[in-house]
Amino acid sequence: MDRCRFSLDELCYQYPEERDDPDLTPQETLAKLTWEGAAERYPQGVPEEVTSALDHELALIEKLEYAPYFLTVHSIVRYARSQGILCQGRGSAANSAVCYVLGITAIPPSERLLFERFISAERHEPPDIDVDFEHERREEVIQWVYKHYGRDRAALAATVIRYRAKGALRDVGKAMGLPEDLIQTLSGQVGRWSDGLTDQDLRDLNLNPQDRRLRLTLALAAQLRGVPRHLSQHPGGFVLTEARLDDLVPIEPAAMEDRQIIEWDKDDIDALRFMKVDVLALGMLSCLRKALDPAGRPQGAAP
Repeated sequence: MDRCRFSLDELCYQYPEERDDPDLTPQETLAKLTWEGAAERYPQGVPEEVTSALDHELALIEKLEYAPYFLTVHSIVRYARSQGILCQGRGSAANSAVCYVLGITAIPPSERLLFERFISAERHEPPDIDVDFEHERREEVIQWVYKHYGRDRAALAATVIRYRAKGALRDVGKAMGLPEDLIQTLSGQVGRWSDGLTDQDLRDLNLNPQDRRLRLTLALAAQLRGVPRHLSQHPGGFVLTEARLDDLVPIEPAAMEDRQIIEWDKDDIDALRFMKVDVLALGMLSCLRKALDPAGRPQGAAP
């Protein structure tokens, strides 16, 4: 029995060590890139308040050991821009001066916004940097991530698709052998039957409220709402590891070609304190690309 016992605390997770120079630690690499980026953002000299903000953020990043995560996002953004793919960080990462000087976000963080809204030593939550890419070219970025980190060390997180009212009714109705036209009629009443159809409601639909199969269908469909239906893939959340990812969690092919997912969803990853890199798609960036190209905008420039 002792050999059958297992705790999630036994999982040993190590984030990839991102660094171009093996003589530098990830933190030293991040600091080097940060000050180089600051010099480019502020060619007339880095303002004192920006220097202070960068020092504060780098110190907290070092304390929480998040430097490799920032380097990963920087690498992905750098690759996308090298290929002329528009991208832009958003969300709470906009509070970070480090993200701004690295080129991950394009708007200087306001003095009224706190970096601790993004990362806090008290909360000790993994950082979450969402980066949007042109939706027509995001797949290029996704495939680069697989190639760069290796398919045994990179996979998309899963998401659990659960039954909603209409889907539950359709699946139960088919299993119970109800005619398709009857299923469609009932589906049109989803807003009503989700709170329980009365006998009079069924009579108004020219249905027999005493029909055992009909009543059983409605009862089972109501019970099925919220139950997991199938495992799908996260919109773009990558889990990356230094060692083999399949030593931690099973990896399986996704429904989309050349993609693979793990069998854990976002909540599972959060519970285990794994860091997730979000490679998301935004249609408006594709619209901007189509508008900027005729205007002669340099490819890869930030929008």
